[in-house]
This record gives sequence, structure tokens and C-alpha cells, in this order.
Amino acid sequence: MKAPTLTLLSGSVALLAGVVVVQLLPQLPPLWLEIAGLLFSLLLLWHLPRLRLLAIFLCGAAWACLRADIALSQRLPLALEGEDIQVSGTIIGLPQAQEGSTRFELYVDTALHEKASVPFAGHVRLNWYASKDGSAPDITPCSRWQLVLRLKRPRGLINPGGFDFERHALTQGIVATGYVHDDASNQMLDSGSGFCVDRLRQKILQGIDSVLGDTPESHVLRAMAFGDQAAMDEHEWAVVRATGIPHLIAISGLHIALFSGFGVLLARLLWRLFPRLTLRWPAPMLEAPLSLFFALAYAMLAGFGLPTRRSLVMIAAILVASFVWRARSSFHGLALAVLVLLICDPLCVLSAGFWLSFVGVAWLILCLGGRGTRRHGWREMLNAQGIASIGLLPLTIWFFGQSSLVGPLANVLAVPMVCFILLPFAVLGGLMFLIAPALGAPLLQVAGWVMHGLWWALEKMAAWPAAQHYFPEPNLLALVLALLGALWLLLPRGLPARGLGLALFLPLLWPLHTPLADGEVDITVLDVGQGLSVLVQTRDHAMVYDTGARFPSAFDLGEVAVVPAMRALAITHLDRLVISHGDNDHAGGTAAVVAAYIPDISEGSEPQRTHVPLQHCVAGEIWAWNDVQFSVVHPRADSPDLDNDSSCVVLVRSANAELILSGDISSKAEAQVAIEIGATAAHTVLIVPHHGSKSSSSLAFLQALHPQLAIASAGYRSRFGHPHPSVVARYAEQNIAFLNTASSGFIQVHFSAESGVEVMEQGRLARHPYWRE
Repeated sequence: MKAPTLTLLSGSVALLAGVVVVQLLPQLPPLWLEIAGLLFSLLLLWHLPRLRLLAIFLCGAAWACLRADIALSQRLPLALEGEDIQVSGTIIGLPQAQEGSTRFELYVDTALHEKASVPFAGHVRLNWYASKDGSAPDITPCSRWQLVLRLKRPRGLINPGGFDFERHALTQGIVATGYVHDDASNQMLDSGSGFCVDRLRQKILQGIDSVLGDTPESHVLRAMAFGDQAAMDEHEWAVVRATGIPHLIAISGLHIALFSGFGVLLARLLWRLFPRLTLRWPAPMLEAPLSLFFALAYAMLAGFGLPTRRSLVMIAAILVASFVWRARSSFHGLALAVLVLLICDPLCVLSAGFWLSFVGVAWLILCLGGRGTRRHGWREMLNAQGIASIGLLPLTIWFFGQSSLVGPLANVLAVPMVCFILLPFAVLGGLMFLIAPALGAPLLQVAGWVMHGLWWALEKMAAWPAAQHYFPEPNLLALVLALLGALWLLLPRGLPARGLGLALFLPLLWPLHTPLADGEVDITVLDVGQGLSVLVQTRDHAMVYDTGARFPSAFDLGEVAVVPAMRALAITHLDRLVISHGDNDHAGGTAAVVAAYIPDISEGSEPQRTHVPLQHCVAGEIWAWNDVQFSVVHPRADSPDLDNDSSCVVLVRSANAELILSGDISSKAEAQVAIEIGATAAHTVLIVPHHGSKSSSSLAFLQALHPQLAIASAGYRSRFGHPHPSVVARYAEQNIAFLNTASSGFIQVHFSAESGVEVMEQGRLARHPYWRE
């Protein structure tokens, strides 16, 4: 590489390193220090050019701190959580009508609390629930509303392998979430009758639905071409993940680059038709503006999501490099794109898409950019797919905990079809449908036929045995070693021992936790909001007790919390599934868990309410795993159906410690349960009955069991008020340590012969980057 390219490359790496270091901080420095650091780094860069890399590093760190501080300061003030706030704002994006509610996003510009103006504005994510008569509100894009909201700061569930919503909210600029409170003052202020891109997008999507109907082809095509993923169901997402094509669903660099290329082709067509144009304007002067115009126009149609904006900045930077500086190498344009993107938005490094995009392009440039000969197109495509699959495997496992074994084959089939048929026909057909439906409908129909064939092939691939593999949660060292292994494997041919790079991938297969010995138990109380799910592991066996809730219009906690946690904890087989009773917050995620792990035994106290085949859970069942005894102590076989008091109560007992899984029993059943348990072990952990309801955890029950530790599984700002303050006070009066998943996130407890009971981790406290509440 030439010196200017090396200078730009080293500068972009230094800036990136400074920005990344900030993301490892548990809290941000004071604002005055951030500003001073930024000014100092700029002065250092100006007066001591020999220290420019250090200055750029410091500048990146200070800028990232300042930008993150500004974003966090815009979040809803804590004092306003749960309060009625009257706001005025504009609908952004496309509202999603769901069963019983409408989900939408609002940009708030003014806010009143108790008729006084409050310093709150920004992007909020809301639900507006249907009224008692079942009617859902009609919300249109770009309309302006006055609404009464109940909000809370962005707060997600914290679990092994789980999605970090708080990080996502920071990158997306979401400052609060909540719902529209039923109030007479709620009204539309303006229908937004002017030009509105989102309203245009909505009409195009309605046109696709009218031509293709409510089919997988329609759902996937809407997401793939126009960035609307709302219609995709759980099965369609499962196929997408299993075949390794999420990058084709998220509007990313491939989509923007394709339409940018259309601008170049149009410019070259103009040269051929009007050759004298090149005498007045050099080719790049015509190519670059048209390329950027097409990229920008498509980005608008795709909704200007974060991946779309990032890709647009990348394309624009590369075009500028080509047009202004005549980029000396591919790395020159890539380095400039990194610099521009980090200057515009340093928080983009929190997004998986940032790393997958830039690292993927870097691998291709490194492995393919310096060739003196060209291969046939299909061979070059296969080679590029192989390079991307190996080079991006460590990052894919780090961010998603899985890899698609059929992904390379699926991408070789899907990428050409998406680039050359589906995207052009869908976008052109959608635009034509707005002007002349008779002309647009055939184009959309062609895209639908092609999508139907592609989707059939993808579904077949997703059903192949071992189509995708799940990995335990890796640590940072395993990621670094795997990246070095990928570099070793992708070194030029002829270098010795390249295959040894595979050995550096092995740490990705090792769980973070050491294997258990006989008699030891690991208990993980998952953070599932207002609900319950507990994982119990011995050396060779695993049990799941309850699976959290399922909300058809939102998400299934079995799918988004329980199953990912099991995979992150390296649980490959489920020996037993116990569902305490049929309430949704305990049994809602059962189907998702059963689909992912087929348990050897499934049982519950109310099989008729779970919609999954279960054996009846009856007191007297006993089994043992690895010197750990399990027993069902409630309900009896002759007990009547008592709703919550029929909960299946399970006792897990090791040599000197025990766990009581109590479901939702109330004080009415607690006396009988205490009698059945009898003498307790030296160390007892109690899962607090009924999430800490004031009808449970009676004084007699606590005195009979005298647990060492009590763990409540409850939602943050639970509308049921769980755990009730009087119950928390009762545990404190009995000197019982009390933990709550609402404030602790997931909670891991270990039983061992040496220490008895040891709290190993509280997820929200142990894993606490600066953006986490």
C-alpha cells in the first residue's frame, strides 16, 4: 500500500479503537472530562503530529463518551416513569396493527406533566391498546397527535444469550417505551397531508399485499425490498436464521450498493447515447451524483433504518473517495467510510451490522483484491462466499450464538436471485403500482413467483439435519483466538500449516462455566419479566421449571429468553420439563421450548391449559440425577383443582442444600407444602411463591422453611405490584436474603459440598455496561 493509504488506514483504526474502548466502560466519565479530553486530543493532533495516532485514539474515545452521554441524557427522567404525560408528536415509520393493539413510534416534541412543561422530547416506542369494544385506533404515518402516555425508560430483560434491548435503544435513539393511556384528550392534530415517504411506503406495501395476498412470499418480499419486517412470523424468521440470510432481510450494504450501481449504469448509458457529455463532464462527475441519488432514493423507500443509514454513509464515502481523491486502493475507500461513519455516529459500533459489514468487506479486499487474474463469475462468487463464511464465523457466533451450516449454499442461491430479480422487480413494481396498478401488478407477480420458488428451497434447506449449530456463550479471548484462526486459514496458499488455524476456533465450543461434579447443582432463575422460568442443571442432566409468558402480538418469552439462555449455557438435551400450572406467565413459552428441545418427560398440574401434551404432576414422584434428589411435593393426586394452589411444587435436594420451586401457591396451600417438605437442609433457596404476592409467603411458611435465600421473579414496575412491599418486609424481618429479577436480571446460584449455596451472578449487576439501567 502507498503511504497515504497507510496513513488513512492507521488513522481509522486508531479512531475505531478509541470508540470501542469506551463501550467496555461500566459508566461514563463526567461531562467536563469528556469535553476536556476532546479539546486536548484536537490540540495534540494539531501541535504534535508525531503523536497523531494517540491523538486520534483519544479523540475517538472522548467523542464516543460525549455522544453516548448526550444520548443517555435524553432518556425519560426517572421521576416521570409511570406518570401521565400529555405529549404532542409526529408518527414516524409504519404503525403495526396487531391483535388487540397498534404498535407505533412517535417523535415527541412537547410534553406536559400536571399541566407544566417538562424537559422531555425524542423518539418513543408505544402500544395503543384496543378499546373495550375491540376497535383498534387508526394511525397513519406522518400524522401528528396529542396523546396521554405512560412511559418508562428503555429497559430490557437480561439473560445469558439474550437480546440487549437497552443497547438497541441507545443505537436507535429510543428514549422511552410505554403505552397510550385511555383519555378523552387523545386526538389527531394533523393528518400530515403533505408529502410523506412513509405514507408512500405504506401504499406500496398495501399494493404488494393486494397482489400476493397474506403469504410468506409477500411477508419476506416486504421485508427484503422495503424494510418492513412486521408481517414476518416466527416460522419465517426461523427459516431466515437457519439459512443464514438475515443480511438479505435487513436493508444493508448489498441493497444500497445494488441501487447505487444502477446509477452508475444509467450514467454510462448516457455516455453512450450522448458521447459529447464526457467532453464537458468527466465520467466520475456524472457517475458519482447519479449513484448517490439512486442510493438515497432507495434508502428513503426502505425506511431509513439504522443499517440503511450506515450503508448509505459507506457508499457516499466511497463515492467521494473515488470522485475527489481517486481512491488509491479499496482499503482507502473502506478506511474513509469507517472514519466518516464514526464521526457521524460513534455509537454504531454497538451494532452487529457495523462489524459484519466492515469486517466482511475487509476480508474480501484482503483475500480477493490483490489478484492479478480473474476467475469465472460463478467461481469468484463461490470463493467470496467461502471467505465471508470463514472470516465472519467468529463474529456471527459472538453476536448471535449460532451459525448456519447451510448458509454458504443458501446465499449462493439467494444472493443472485435477490440482486438481479427480486429487488429490481419488487421496487419497480411497487413504484409502478402507485401510478398504474395494471402495469405494476405483473412486475410484483413475477417477483412473487420467484420468491415462491426461492422460499420453497430455503424451507427445504432449513429442515435439513443440523442446518444450523448453536454455541455456548463465548468470552472475549475465544473471539480473539477465533479471529486469528480465521486469518491463519485465509492466508495465501503455499504457506505451511494453514489448517492449524482451525484449532483456534475450538475455544468457541467451550462453555464459560466449569463442568459440575456429582452432587453439585446450578440454578438459573431467568429474567422473564412478570413470570417465571428456572433452569436446573446437574452434571449430566437439565430441567426447566416454567417457561415465561407468550404474547401473540409481541413476543414469546420461551423463544426469546428461555431457549437462547439454554443454548448459551450449553444445554444440549432437556431431560424434564415441569410446568407449575396453566397461567400464561408460567406456561406461555412451553411450545417454543418443546419445539427447540424435545424433553424426555413433560409434566404439569394443568395439562388441559398448556396446549402441549403433559403428564399430570402428582406429589410422590421422586428421581435422582448425579447424586441430586428431585421430588414433587404438591399437589396430591386426590387434590381438587385449586387454580394457583394446584401449582406443581418441586424440591431439589443435594447433600447440604435444597431448592424449593413453589409456582404460584398462596398461603392456603403453603402449610401443606411445608408439611410435605419436612425438615429442611442446612441451606435452602426458595423461589418466592406467586412472585411475592401479598396473598403468599405467610409468616408460618417462612418460619417452617427458614430459607437462607429467597428469589422473586417479577417484572420491572409490575402492574400487579409484585413483590408487595409488605412481603419484602416480612422476608427482611426473618433475616432472609431477598433478590428480585426485576432489579438483578437473571440470577445464578450454585450448590456445592464446600460452600453450600453461593450466588454466582446477578446479570444486571455483573454485566453492567454504561448504557444499562
